[in-house]
Amino acid sequence: MFYRTSLQAAAALASISLLAGCGLFGDEDSGDGEKIIVGTTSEPTTLDPAAAWDGSWELFRNVYQTLLSFPTGSSAPQPDAAEDCRFTDASNKVFQCKLRQGLTFSNGDTLDAAAVKHSIDRIRTIDVEGGPNGLLGSLDRVETSGQDTITFRLKAADATFPFILATPAMSLVPPSEYPADKLREDGKLTGSGPYVLSEYKKGEKAELVKNAKYQGFANMQNDGVSIRYFQESDVLVEALKKKEIDAIYRGLTSNRVVEIQEKREGTEHLQLVETVGADIRYLVFNSKDPMAGKLAVRRAIAQLVNRDTLVASVYQGTAEPLYSMVPKGISGHTTEFFDRFGEPDVKKAKEILEEEGITEPVPLTFWYTTDRYGSATKAEFEELKRQLDASGLFEITIEGRPEKDFQKGYKAGDYPVFGRGWFPDFPDPDNFIAPFVGENNVLSTPYENAEITEQLLPQSRRESDRGAVTKQFERAQEILVDDVRLLPLWQGKLYVAASEEIGGGERALDPQTVMQMWELYRKASW
Repeated sequence: MFYRTSLQAAAALASISLLAGCGLFGDEDSGDGEKIIVGTTSEPTTLDPAAAWDGSWELFRNVYQTLLSFPTGSSAPQPDAAEDCRFTDASNKVFQCKLRQGLTFSNGDTLDAAAVKHSIDRIRTIDVEGGPNGLLGSLDRVETSGQDTITFRLKAADATFPFILATPAMSLVPPSEYPADKLREDGKLTGSGPYVLSEYKKGEKAELVKNAKYQGFANMQNDGVSIRYFQESDVLVEALKKKEIDAIYRGLTSNRVVEIQEKREGTEHLQLVETVGADIRYLVFNSKDPMAGKLAVRRAIAQLVNRDTLVASVYQGTAEPLYSMVPKGISGHTTEFFDRFGEPDVKKAKEILEEEGITEPVPLTFWYTTDRYGSATKAEFEELKRQLDASGLFEITIEGRPEKDFQKGYKAGDYPVFGRGWFPDFPDPDNFIAPFVGENNVLSTPYENAEITEQLLPQSRRESDRGAVTKQFERAQEILVDDVRLLPLWQGKLYVAASEEIGGGERALDPQTVMQMWELYRKASW
């Protein structure tokens, strides 16, 4: 997602393939009453959804409601606070939702059409820099009819709009507690989701209790969840080993995943759920740089990078090689970079450079963020340097900066080549193409391609059947490979680690890779 990448980590997901490590698929009866304690390194940056386009969504999904959402097993948005939503015109420019009857927020306020309009309008009015207003570019205005009908009028056809409404960015809030023109600043939270936030201590914990007023799709399997926030993966895993927490989501390093998979000492009582993730890592080339701006240089790098070795040596199989910006599991995924460049080949890379008159080793600096994607990022860039230097065609220097300073650098155009990650806003190929092209793209490195922005994307957004837009996105990926302005490297796998007493982990991840805490339960017996 646009800002999620800065702060963390298209038909819909064809499926979410879950591989059980040690049996989170248990058929035991669920028990509720005791809280489930979940550890994570993904702490919210804000409690106000009007300011969040980041990992705060992990909390929001569980305490707020959206008009549409992704129930377990779904691959397209389904009604949540809404009873029904649909485009009412053939051009996909008018989207209308009718609310469930009798909805209230946890404070007792009515959740009606006016509250929905307030929730969406304040995102646009407040317009936090890097905030979720970036998702609403196609929205013209919000209208209400009576107490239960909301109509979204769009500036242009946008069949992805239902997916946008299903993101936690579009969480619904009561007007009485969330000002129309500024963020809520009392450190509290009021929603209509499955849980109520009963206590929050920044950097420490969030206590969630079942919301007695909730009406929605969630089938509650527990009475409450305690989320504990950790800074270090090692400390997090040790807490799970000692049974101080029951489960982990976000924060497992590849070493720790392997440790649990192999049942090493201290992990015998732990289990693991694995799913193919939609988060990706890639390199960005600055076209204004004297060397990275040369197409032959970019293509030579694409010809040399060995993704299999990178994944095996750095991530120990906890990631997969990626050959397009649209990852596996998303409709429209291709292997275009492999199809075009094949296996890594020094001879071919040398020929690419020599055809452009480049006969000396190319000096380039690769930049990475030191504190956003985990400690393995440095090792990843060291491996990229090793591979390119070993060819004799490049002389690579690597530099790292903390995320805050790193962002300033790439936004100022200071870096010839830099690495980024992308966590999707919604499971549609549009969200893996559109953010990276255009003059004002998420990377602050203008990449204008009229065929993509003026033809392919508008064509695809006129099509409600997202399975019917494969050709447009396949063509877009061909263009990306022609230009090599972006070089996909790998896509991640997602893991939930838990003690043997916890069930439901295989159902807890939605297509946005956000944990649905209500699916977890403590097994009644073994």
